[in-house]
Amino acid sequence: MDALARLASEPERAALFLDIDGVLAPIVADPDDARVPDETRAVLRELATRYALVACVTGRASGVARAIVGVPEVTYVGEHGLELEPEAAEWGKRIRAFAARAGWPAEDKPLTAAFHYRTAERPAEAREVLEEVAAEALGEGFRTRWGRMVLEVLPPVDASKGTAVRRLLERDGLGRALYAGDDTTDLDGFAALDGLEAAVRVAIASPEGPTELGERADVVLGSPAALVELLRQL
Repeated sequence: MDALARLASEPERAALFLDIDGVLAPIVADPDDARVPDETRAVLRELATRYALVACVTGRASGVARAIVGVPEVTYVGEHGLELEPEAAEWGKRIRAFAARAGWPAEDKPLTAAFHYRTAERPAEAREVLEEVAAEALGEGFRTRWGRMVLEVLPPVDASKGTAVRRLLERDGLGRALYAGDDTTDLDGFAALDGLEAAVRVAIASPEGPTELGERADVVLGSPAALVELLRQL
């Protein structure tokens, strides 16, 4: 609570970093249907007028993220920070070609491929199929990562939500921040706040999320709606 109070007392010295799916936007069966509720947009718009930085750091491409959130005053960094790494661009074409022949529909992204299986009739069997896709991806020199009912194939580039958070904090000279997330990739965002003068790590808990996220969090909430109520206090 002390760290939250420090953020709110001098917002011009602080940053708010927010994941989108499962954090600002409720999880839905089809990722294309995800949207941030209007009341959440209003809160983000108001926060952006007072805080030094309000940023969405997401696995989505930044253009898609901007459409889902619908608040132009917010900064968007997509594809888990890869958009900030120039060397990632050279891998995009190869990953898209891999996704096209993988035999499983992939979310269309410039730099990575996301194979969702939330809507599969038999999730366990779908996971087995995608484990084979993951093995093939590793064999071609890509990286892989599992999230909430999704397999991601990524370039072998040292980038994460954590590197994105650090870049933005250093760019703006900020030493206070909040990060809210719900999945494995958000652990990097949590770690990026280590050493700051004020840091608040917020986990949106779910049965699908990693237990470590809750263990590392300063605040654990049960839903995106609960996060909106916390943001209102800032």
